Amino acid sequence: MTKRLLFVVNDPGFFISHRLPLAMGASKAGYDVHVATMSGDKVNEIVNSGFTHHVLPLSRSGKTPLAEFRAFLSIIKLFRWLKPDLVHLVTIKPVLYGGIAARIASVPGVVAAVSGLGFVFLAQGFKALLFRSVIKWLYRVAFDKHNLRVIFQNPDDRDTMLKLGAVHRDKVEMIRGSGVDLSRHPALPEPEATPVVTMASRLLRDKGVVEFVDAARKLRQRGIKAKFWLVGDVDPGNPATITPEELNTWKQEGLVELLGYRKDISELFSSSHLVVLPSYREGLPKVLLEAAACGRAVVTTNVPGCRDAIEPGKTGVLVPAHDSMALADAIQSLLDDTKLRQGMARAGRVLAEQEFAIEKIVQAHLDIYRDLELNVGGRR
Repeated sequence: MTKRLLFVVNDPGFFISHRLPLAMGASKAGYDVHVATMSGDKVNEIVNSGFTHHVLPLSRSGKTPLAEFRAFLSIIKLFRWLKPDLVHLVTIKPVLYGGIAARIASVPGVVAAVSGLGFVFLAQGFKALLFRSVIKWLYRVAFDKHNLRVIFQNPDDRDTMLKLGAVHRDKVEMIRGSGVDLSRHPALPEPEATPVVTMASRLLRDKGVVEFVDAARKLRQRGIKAKFWLVGDVDPGNPATITPEELNTWKQEGLVELLGYRKDISELFSSSHLVVLPSYREGLPKVLLEAAACGRAVVTTNVPGCRDAIEPGKTGVLVPAHDSMALADAIQSLLDDTKLRQGMARAGRVLAEQEFAIEKIVQAHLDIYRDLELNVGGRR
């Protein structure tokens, strides 16, 4: 009997960028794959990829308690109607709401992907502390199911959740990121041109965008000849977003070239000499996996997720978060030392081949699916 697998992801664009290869792999393995997300431009791409799509009233941010409760009820309703054998929950709302809904709807098997603890665990102040307490309790309820596995991308997030008592150790799985298609990210030689330093991410403060721009400012003041590319869009639904006014100021200063959202990341990295991500915390940032696959050295921060995506001193350099001076110094050291930079680039490609190849990541997920199926004996 064909098993029905349902992915629940907040944003259809995130599903396309981070879970599409897994869904295709599951389909090839014989699963009837369904995808539930909020509405959006990328829904057509999901449908055109051959998957049945279901719209949920999810949102990027919590609008009102009533709207959030409506989203929760819609997930329960979908689970009861579709009767999936297995649900794979990705991003914080689907993990929390979907985990609880799966218990109510008696879904046989659940996979929850914790791809970073994110803004909730970075924010400060009384309101943030209170909100964090609620989230911790919700995690405990969502993960209190027998036939469930929680996938973490780095050991810090895993250990944090274990210390909170949010998940039992026997339900924990570790998979390093969402993988990268090596065939679409060739490692090409550096261009013989003015060095290019590239940062690609959503334009959020906690991604270290301000530090990247400030590092560019410092290096220009030192007389360093380099171009700085900032790739990505603002995110109005996120409280940490960079504002259009800030982007306009940076553009007028001529510190960075604003490339906006781009799909051709591998081409951009091939045209670059160095990839930078000064984030405050991550799950396991896909952009660093792509940089490694493209054979580019990395400068990133010594924080959960970022440090787990490189081999420090071998494929890249770690600097403290929130420290634009240290970031500028690390960038300059690698721009000045071509031999060191290119050696790290070659080692990055080897790391990508050994650890991040999409085939390996897909198989690791399929193994978890099969283990959960065995635990229910093939029954709903």
